[in-house]
Amino acid sequence: MSRLVVVGVDGSASSLAAVGAAAEEARRRKAELRVVHAFLWPAMHVPLGPSPLGPPEGGLQSAVDRLVTEAVEHARSVAPDVDVSHTVVTGEPLSVLEAQSASAELVVVGSRGMGGFVGLLVGSTAVHLAAHGRCPVLVVRESGVADGPVVVGVDGSPAGAKAIDFAFAEASLRGAELVALHSWTTWNAPAPAPQDEKAPYASEPGELEAGEERLLSEALAGHQERYPGVKVRHELVHGGTREALIEASRTARLLVVGARGRGGFTGLLLGSVSQAMLHHAHCPVAVVRGDSGEEAEGNA
Repeated sequence: MSRLVVVGVDGSASSLAAVGAAAEEARRRKAELRVVHAFLWPAMHVPLGPSPLGPPEGGLQSAVDRLVTEAVEHARSVAPDVDVSHTVVTGEPLSVLEAQSASAELVVVGSRGMGGFVGLLVGSTAVHLAAHGRCPVLVVRESGVADGPVVVGVDGSPAGAKAIDFAFAEASLRGAELVALHSWTTWNAPAPAPQDEKAPYASEPGELEAGEERLLSEALAGHQERYPGVKVRHELVHGGTREALIEASRTARLLVVGARGRGGFTGLLLGSVSQAMLHHAHCPVAVVRGDSGEEAEGNA
């Protein structure tokens, strides 16, 4: 089966930016690019042709044809050597793109589409796909810093291992440095084993930080051997995870997070940190779900 990148388009400026990013991703992967538009109106039995009183090029069908053609042409201008196909699928965007993700290695969408409500920083399609997509989802927000690093949030959870895998691969494809960022506070760090019965909760100075550094190193173990050409920088931050990742995104070309991490609530497919990144990061954000078994266990 050939490699495939899927990009969702709806005619918005945000989706056209996603097309450009998707074309670059397809070029790096030597993959096919499929431009997908979810066409809701046929399912609602709305007339698709031009109005009898309007111009012959009017109507919903013609508008869709134009926006898909524009997207395909833009993709080919960005990556002329990529094989670009397109499809228009009857249905609403959430279910159409979720179905498309089953055969893709990456789905790319804009942060907001034509149906976004004023005041929302990220659209429902992007959030839904990040939670339910069958492959990693790249949400194109701001363009990011062209020569910046790939940043990955590391929390040591089993589900987060997939995000680390993806981040190493992306850094290798882009020829970029990888910044592995782990944040901690005295409230979320595992308590050390008691050394003194009189002070069971005391820890030696620096002991918590050393433990968090070990967690970060262990989470990255084995990846460097598979990607020897990727330069990795460890960032251990004493502070809030959301704040640390948002700040790191200011100088990044890509931010990678797991869909859910250590401390996620049962039943939630998308954690609070990944949702915050979709809303507030200063560069494109890739959200990577864990293995299906891990996700099922987390939602039991």
